[in-house]
Amino acid sequence: MNFAIALSMTKPSSFLLSSRKYHGFSLPQPSFRPISRSKSLLPRASLGISQTFSKLKEQGKVALIPYITAGDPDLSTTSEALNVLDSCGSDIIELGMPYSDPWVDGPVIQAATTRALTKGTSFDAVISMLAEVVPKLSCPIALCTYYNPILKRGTQKFMSTIKETGVQGLVVPDIPLEETTILRKEAADHNIELVLLTTPTTPSERMKAIVEAAEGFVYLVSSVGVTGAQSSVSSHVPSLLQEIKEASTKPVAVGFGISKPDHVKQMASWGADGVIVGSALVRILGEAKSPEEGLKKLESFTKILKAAL
Repeated sequence: MNFAIALSMTKPSSFLLSSRKYHGFSLPQPSFRPISRSKSLLPRASLGISQTFSKLKEQGKVALIPYITAGDPDLSTTSEALNVLDSCGSDIIELGMPYSDPWVDGPVIQAATTRALTKGTSFDAVISMLAEVVPKLSCPIALCTYYNPILKRGTQKFMSTIKETGVQGLVVPDIPLEETTILRKEAADHNIELVLLTTPTTPSERMKAIVEAAEGFVYLVSSVGVTGAQSSVSSHVPSLLQEIKEASTKPVAVGFGISKPDHVKQMASWGADGVIVGSALVRILGEAKSPEEGLKKLESFTKILKAAL
C-alpha cells in the first residue's frame, strides 16, 4: 500500500505503543463464522507472491503492484476495479481494509477509508466480495490491514478466513517486528505470505532482521511520512535497495509517493523488483464523478503504469 509509517518496523516507540488501543490488555474474541459457499466458488490454484516474483525475475520484468481501498466508492466498484487491475497486467494487487483509525495513512487514503466506512463497508462484506472475485483473477491478492482487526477476530480465525477467499499475502504496517511472532506463525501455517516493511530510518541490523523474517517480498518505504503522491522520489532509494539486496535475495518492492509513470520507470532502473502505486489510484476512484468514470480512468492509468515497466 503505500503505508508511510512503517515506523513500526524501524523500532518500538512510545508513539506506536500509545496509539495501538489493543496494547496492554486482552481483547475479547467474538464468534466468527466462516463463509459457506459451493465448491465451484473456491479459489482456483494460482501463483503465490514469491512465485510471481520468481517468474518475473526469470523474464527480466518488474512487478506492478497497485493498491486500492476496499469499499471506495462502494464494494461493487471495488469488485470491478480488481478485475480491471488484473486485466491491465497488474502482477500483484494490494487491497486495503478500511479501518476507523487509519493513523498511518495520508489524506487521500484516509478520505477513501472514511467514504468506505460511511457506506457500511465491513470486514465480513469485504471477505464476501473477495470470495466471489478472487477465483476470477490471474494475479495474487495481498490484503493490507491494521493489527487491531486481526486481534479482534483472533489471529488463527483471521488467517483461515482470508485464506478461504484465496488471499495470498498480508501487509500489517502498524506492528513492530518484536510482536510478529504469532502473526508469522499463523501466516505460515495458513500459507499466507507476510510482507514486512523497512524504512529509510531503519538501522542496518534491524533491517536485516526484518528482511530475514519477511515473506513474499520486502516492502521498502521510500520516504518517511504518511502515504501520498509526491512530485519526486527520494534519491536515497538506490542506496537503500543496494543495502537490502546485499543482505538478502528476497524481492524488494518500493512504495510511497510513487504516482507517475516516470517514478515507476525510475524505480525499475534503480533495481527494484516491484513498484507499489497507491494514492494516485485511490484518488482516481474516489474523485470520479461516477463509478463508471472512475473505472475507465483507472484502466487507462494502470495501462500507462504497466507500459512504463
